[in-house]
Amino acid sequence: MPTRILPAVGEADAARSVTTLLSQLPDAEPVAPVADSTQLVDTLARLAAESVDELPEVVVVHERIGPVPALELIREVALRFPAVGVILVTSDASPGLFQAAMDCGARGLVTLPLGYEELASRVQAVSQWSTGVRRHLGHGGDVFTGAGGTVVTVSGAKGGVGTTLTAVQLALAAQASGRTTALLDMDLQAGDIASYLDVQFRRSVVDLAAITDISPRVLADAVFRHDSGLALLLAPGEGERGEEVTDRAARQIVSALRSRYETVVVDCGAQLTGAGAAAVEMADTALLVTTPDVIAVRGAKRTVRMWDRLQIRKAEETTIVVNRHTRAAEIQPALVRRITGTAVTATTVPAHFKELQAVVDAGRLHELDNRSTVKQALWALAGELGLVKAAPEDRRAGGRLRGDRGAVSLRRRRDSGG
Repeated sequence: MPTRILPAVGEADAARSVTTLLSQLPDAEPVAPVADSTQLVDTLARLAAESVDELPEVVVVHERIGPVPALELIREVALRFPAVGVILVTSDASPGLFQAAMDCGARGLVTLPLGYEELASRVQAVSQWSTGVRRHLGHGGDVFTGAGGTVVTVSGAKGGVGTTLTAVQLALAAQASGRTTALLDMDLQAGDIASYLDVQFRRSVVDLAAITDISPRVLADAVFRHDSGLALLLAPGEGERGEEVTDRAARQIVSALRSRYETVVVDCGAQLTGAGAAAVEMADTALLVTTPDVIAVRGAKRTVRMWDRLQIRKAEETTIVVNRHTRAAEIQPALVRRITGTAVTATTVPAHFKELQAVVDAGRLHELDNRSTVKQALWALAGELGLVKAAPEDRRAGGRLRGDRGAVSLRRRRDSGG
């Protein structure tokens, strides 16, 4: 059976050189190269969603791949796709880099300029390792079936548009439907998830920032288990410590959560940091919350353009949620879509703050009444985004979610204005 090899090379000339040499290897089947880290992870995720057998046996990562550095990319691929063997191609043959690559999960290292014998030897060894892993997974009880959990980031067009409210309710909806769910507060200087959910905590996301290998036990020690069932990883109580969470640390933390939970909701706040940008880049769905007023929509447009310029997220890959919507507003979702060039969710959230005020002031947002039109809209939004699952035996009239202690329907409300 031929060995499928996926090259990840950023430079066109280098990609042609690597692909040409790979095609000369015995029983090798190189596929079209990918040009950056995002394209590589997206390609592997798409293949894994079909079947583990669709994944290439070997991925060859060039040292100058971007925008995610090669070693961080290798760590993410090894964590999310454990049946894929990764080879690093580099001009640095030092023992230090070799050890770092192995620590990140690489199965081999090949030096530049590429030589046929060395490359053939590494590809053969890694291919045999990958085949063995798949054979073991195929007969074991814990079969790798995909790319890990779904990551959704929630960012604000500006402060005060309802970013944290949206993130919390989406996570609660996913958890109530039976999904294991983590809620990560990446608004590192001004995160309010702990206040909204009445949580007193000692550990925060900062405690994971300096750890290079986040094991399940280490992650469990940092996570706070809320009464609702949510796993909370909170922003630090001292905002200045947020600077300790680098973009590299954020990628590791999000990857660790993705590997342990079916749904990961990340509150990124309204200010762009390196950590928040890394989370948005990694997300399966990137939400941007706005209100239907000129200032907020301008802020949304500004954010979308900034993400595009910084190669964090393209406009067509961003989804806007309109909060505090009324039928009488001059700015309607269709206009927001035209102004920003993004997708806009079909579900809008009505402007009924009176429903929220009591639970917000008490820090009990998880106890928001099931009759609340705001809650119903946000849980309908979770359904639209595919964050909820309802087993047939748990479905009653209106598609209620298990564990919600009441009748919260996921059917989209016909009257978005409440």
